[in-house]
Amino acid sequence: MKELLRTSDMTVIAFAQALLRGEDIACFEMDVNMSVLEGGIGIFPRRLMVHPDDHAAAQKVLLDNDIPLGL
Repeated sequence: MKELLRTSDMTVIAFAQALLRGEDIACFEMDVNMSVLEGGIGIFPRRLMVHPDDHAAAQKVLLDNDIPLGL
């Protein structure tokens, strides 16, 4: 898996996942359980991962929809 997006905004992650699923690009959200360590205040960013073969296409989908990659 290759990192595509890094953000602490959960709405951006949800929107990005919906866009990628609409394009049949599998993705996986990492660092979801960090909220246990941070107390649920959302300071640690979450990462959205995709298969390396899909990375370029996934980047294009997000950038076409004005989603900053945050890398």
